[in-house]
Amino acid sequence: MTTEVMTGTAGFWYEDSGVSAVDVLNALRRYRTAESAAQRRAREALGIGENALLALRVLIDAEHAGRTVNAKELAERLEITAASTSALVDRLVRSGHVERHADPNDRRGVILTATGTAMRQALRVIEDLDARAMHVTEHLPADEMAVVVDFLDEMVRVVDDVDSGADEFRRRA
Repeated sequence: MTTEVMTGTAGFWYEDSGVSAVDVLNALRRYRTAESAAQRRAREALGIGENALLALRVLIDAEHAGRTVNAKELAERLEITAASTSALVDRLVRSGHVERHADPNDRRGVILTATGTAMRQALRVIEDLDARAMHVTEHLPADEMAVVVDFLDEMVRVVDDVDSGADEFRRRA
């Protein structure tokens, strides 16, 4: 006798009607849970917190694009306060993940960069995950990719609408 795990919503004696909207949303939730766990493992491998990993990604992306980042821009990108950014940068400098450099265009300014070691460690973790995700994605037919992209873009709009609705609720309260 074999044991089968049912992922559909149909009962075992009914003909399977295919994948339902609930199945899609459950799969999306499973993906989000798995992605969060992967982010946690990446942070643990680097010995840093969530905002620190996001900050490193901002700095690495900027360096690859040939741009510089200061604390004000980092705060804006991470959507945290100037005080939180200052504490975050101080921790990253102490841990050897980030360096401060004088801004050549502004004597009072400071440019932030990921250190070579931190950059290599973060890139190794991020690129490994990205490569494995790309491998799975590349096997989708183009028309299915378009459907997935449209679906995810619409889900982003739904989530953003919830956020704006929550903001409106807070303003009224």
